[in-house]
Amino acid sequence: MSVQVVAAKMAEVELKDVPTGKDLPAESPVTPTSEGKNLPRNDPHEAGSAAAVSPIAEPSAKAGEGGTGLLTPNPAKMPQASSMKRSDPQQNGGEAFVNRDGTVAEAPRMKKIQFADQKQEFNKRPSKIGRRSLSRSISQSSTDSYSSAASYTDSSDDETSPRDKQQKNSKGNGDFCIKNIKQADFGRREIEIAEQEMPALMALRKRAQGEKPLAGAKIVGCTHITAQTAVLMETLSALGAQCRWAACNIYSTQNEVAAALAEGGFSVFAWKGESEDDFWWCIDRCVNVEGWQPNMILDDGGDLTHWIYKKYPSMFKKIKGIVEESVTGVHRLYQLSKAGKLCVPAMNVNDSVTKQKFDNLYCCRESILDGLKRTTDVMFGGKQVVVCGYGEVGKGCCAALKAMGSIVYVTEIDPICALQACMDGFRLVKLTEVIRQVDIVITCTGNKNVVVRENLDRMKNGCIVCNMGHSNTEIDVASLRTPELTWERVRSQVDHVIWPDGKRIVLLAEGRLLNLSCSTVPTFVLSITATTQALALIELYNAPEGRYKQDVYLLPKKMDEYVASLHLPTFDAHLTELSDEQAKYLGLNKNGPFKPNYYR
Repeated sequence: MSVQVVAAKMAEVELKDVPTGKDLPAESPVTPTSEGKNLPRNDPHEAGSAAAVSPIAEPSAKAGEGGTGLLTPNPAKMPQASSMKRSDPQQNGGEAFVNRDGTVAEAPRMKKIQFADQKQEFNKRPSKIGRRSLSRSISQSSTDSYSSAASYTDSSDDETSPRDKQQKNSKGNGDFCIKNIKQADFGRREIEIAEQEMPALMALRKRAQGEKPLAGAKIVGCTHITAQTAVLMETLSALGAQCRWAACNIYSTQNEVAAALAEGGFSVFAWKGESEDDFWWCIDRCVNVEGWQPNMILDDGGDLTHWIYKKYPSMFKKIKGIVEESVTGVHRLYQLSKAGKLCVPAMNVNDSVTKQKFDNLYCCRESILDGLKRTTDVMFGGKQVVVCGYGEVGKGCCAALKAMGSIVYVTEIDPICALQACMDGFRLVKLTEVIRQVDIVITCTGNKNVVVRENLDRMKNGCIVCNMGHSNTEIDVASLRTPELTWERVRSQVDHVIWPDGKRIVLLAEGRLLNLSCSTVPTFVLSITATTQALALIELYNAPEGRYKQDVYLLPKKMDEYVASLHLPTFDAHLTELSDEQAKYLGLNKNGPFKPNYYR
């Protein structure tokens, strides 16, 4: 039979003869076309090769045998439609078939193509229960291989306050209060990763472990509880110290790390998202414990020192020293010293060279972009940004934003820092001069009321407001909690504050520290700060009586240089040594220190 005759017969098939969906087999779903015809549906969920396969059926009756030639799909044998190439009709019988659009075309007689058997679970669409089970299975396998995001997700499932829970670690110890002890395995992996980027602490742990320079030390700490802090705490423990710890920021705690520390026997009282009441409760639980009294304080922000001074002043009789690492905390210490109320020696780690030049500058240079991207997905190119403060933190933020193509303005009170900003190519302004036009406002001063309600009222719609200084008082967030303003939570750590006229600003972390609340910070830089803290604790704890009086001291430059030297092998760096003649000419010891104590 010729192709023309077959095509003519096929054209005579009336639409009414085409079976409806009710007449088709159950396993052959149909899809109505724009012309009203019901044709086999290409369902991507019907087979394992979902997106690539179109169900083409075998003829129900051969041409010339009275059949209509309608194609009925067979799920087990589904060649791709694109593979049906035209061939010589003389060799293949010259059959024809109905296209999806209803036209008739000639086609070769196709042999059945047998696909390899496919697993049943991929041939059938899973039920809701099946999908849920599959999702759980995938999630479990992902977390088994390691996913920090999974642990954060798990932590939000249980809304019960940790203070209302009774938890114990695998050894039966319950002297801690954290979100979920079951996250300890995730936290341990986080800590192990951090150890790889903290070479100085690991070297210090190895060198001084035999000597135990902190044997007998009882350290109470209040810092950010992250994987990097955990490496510090475990180093202090390896050097002989006992530790009890709380968080200095209600948003920066990594719950899984806190769980790993609790599992390891540390008394940790912290979780992400604490209330103000929880914050002070956790500090009190660290300090107020029967049969244990601290003799060293490691603080970040001065809250722990303030709490002991206010609630338990008699404890200072046995405390040998305080180590403080933040601008705010150091400022508080100097205030106490000036008023004659500082009872013990204190070490100002914040103003050590290694802290200022590495943690404050290089850390913030990288983490400012990370924090803004994670929370707002903002494009930096062309954005107008004002950075309040041009200290080391401000310098890092400005450098990063300028490199990304932002237009950066700087506010500053110190003429020296102001001149540095000008020489670095930034325009020095007052906040009121640019507040109406900028897209992002960043505070980096450590002061209070840097951005007040008047400034917030004048900001443009959609302006992003955040803080990179330690103190949460830089942005006057309290002034925004009024009846005429509406707060709208967008995502974790991101709030819209909406004015009556519809204008809104984007407030990050409720004015608290952006990088540790909303993202992470480079571990290597934190290694420098943590090593400085450890050496300061060792120095104060072992110092003979009378070396340090009741005052605030800078870390000796010899220790600063030692911290730096411990990190150089990471870069395969090789120091040049002074000759005897050169050392004599400069009036220096060949082994240092190379800078005077007043050098910053």
